[in-house]
Amino acid sequence: MNKLLTQEQLDLVDLVAEFGKNEVDPVSAECDRSGEFPWEVYRKAFDMGLHMMDIPYELGGAGIDFETSLILTEELAKYDAGFATSVGAVGLAAKAVIMGRNPELVKKFADIVLPGKFAAFCLTEPNAGSDASATKTTAVLDGDEWVLNGRKCFITNGGVSGVYIVFAMTDPAKGTRGISAFLVESDREGLSSGKEEDKMGIRLSNTSDVVLENVRVPKENLIGKEGMGFPIAMLTLDRARPVAAAAAVGIAQRAIDECVAYMKQRKTFGRPIAKHQALQFKLADMEISCEVARQYVRHVARLVDADKPYSEEAAICKTFASDAAMKITVEAVQIFAGYGYSREYPVEKLMRDAKIFQIFEGTNEIQRMVIAGQVLK
Repeated sequence: MNKLLTQEQLDLVDLVAEFGKNEVDPVSAECDRSGEFPWEVYRKAFDMGLHMMDIPYELGGAGIDFETSLILTEELAKYDAGFATSVGAVGLAAKAVIMGRNPELVKKFADIVLPGKFAAFCLTEPNAGSDASATKTTAVLDGDEWVLNGRKCFITNGGVSGVYIVFAMTDPAKGTRGISAFLVESDREGLSSGKEEDKMGIRLSNTSDVVLENVRVPKENLIGKEGMGFPIAMLTLDRARPVAAAAAVGIAQRAIDECVAYMKQRKTFGRPIAKHQALQFKLADMEISCEVARQYVRHVARLVDADKPYSEEAAICKTFASDAAMKITVEAVQIFAGYGYSREYPVEKLMRDAKIFQIFEGTNEIQRMVIAGQVLK
C-alpha cells in the first residue's frame, strides 16, 4: 500500500502511527461510549502540528504537500475517525480563508489556531444542507461592521473552536450569489454553541449547533469579496472531499487489519477461519475495494498538488471511498459474526463511524449528481 512513499513520508506515517497507537487508540473505545471529548489527547495532536497541515509554512503551518497530508489523515483515522475528523476540520476552515486571498485575514486565522485552537466551517443549517441557496443566516453591513444572525447545525468543532468560518446571506434576492463568508472569532459577543449532537459514530469529534445573535465583526473579516461565499464554499468542499475519502480509507484498512488478526486466531471445524475459502474471498474483495480507493485518493491529491482541475475526481474519490468503507465494515461485522455485533470488539464501531462519510462533505447522492453533470458535459 505504501510502496511508492518517500522516506520522509514513511517517517511521518510512523510518527502518526505511534501517536495513534499510544494516545488515540487507548481512549477511543471509552470516549465512544461516554461521548467525552478527549481534550488532552487533542492538545498533544496540536503540539505535533497535526491541525496545521493545510496552513502554509511561512504562517507556521506544516507546509507539506496535499498528498502527504492525506496519507497522514488516513493513518490517523485508522485509530479513530472522529479524532481525525475534528483535527481535519481545522484544515477545512483554513482552506476557506486561504481561498479568500487576503494575506492579513489568513494570518489572523493562523494566529488563532497556531497555539492550539480548533476551527469550524459553518455552512449547514437546519433547512439548508445540500441546498445552500436556502441559507437563512444573514449578514447586514452597519457602518464598519457586519452584523450576523442565524443558526448553523451539524458543525464539526462547533462547541470547541477558537474561530468560525460562517457563511451568511448578504443579499437574499441573489440566491447563492448573495452568500458571503466571514471569519468570526469565538469571543465575539452574541456567538454561542447550541445543542451538541449525540451521534451514532465519530463520537470523539464535537458536533453542535452554532448560534449567532447580532454578532458584530469588522468589515475586514469578510473573506474574499461580498457574494463570493458560495464559490468559496464549493471550492473548499472540493478540497475537503479527498480528505474525507482518506479518512474513510483509514477506517476500511483498520477493519481489514482487525479481520486478518481475528481470522487467524478464531477456529471453527478444527481450523482457523482464515482457511475457509468463503471468508478468504470476502477478505479479498475488501482489500480490492480498499486499495483502489486509496490509490484514487492519492491520484486526486497529485492533481491538486499539480494545480490541475479535480472537481469531478474529488467527487468520485469521496463517493467510492466512503461506499467502500461502509461495505468493508459491514463485511467485517459479518466475519466476526456474533462477536462483531458486540461492543467488546472494534468492528461495530468502525461500521458506525463509516456511515457518516457517505453523508457529510456533500452526500453521495449529490456527488453522483456532480459526477453525472461533468460526464454529460
